[in-house]
Amino acid sequence: MWSVGAIIGLLIAGIVLGVLGRLLAPGEQKIPFWLTILAGIVGALIGNLIAGWVGVKDTPGIDWWRHIFQIIAAVVAVTLAASLYPKARTHA
Repeated sequence: MWSVGAIIGLLIAGIVLGVLGRLLAPGEQKIPFWLTILAGIVGALIGNLIAGWVGVKDTPGIDWWRHIFQIIAAVVAVTLAASLYPKARTHA
């Protein structure tokens, strides 16, 4: 079970990584802010997984490699979300 602190931390990481992902992703991403946050959360989780596989998830000091993996994963997640999100909605 996740604690309230872990959920809040994941939301904050999702906002920060989502915004960084949008800034670093190529082109214009016409996605809503909630999807940006979701892409950031996905980036945080995937970045942590990759850092764990590589063996750099928990290091003394700042975990630079983990953060780099998270940012790269967030850029990929934002790009993927932007390509899958409907470009224009038609009203019936």
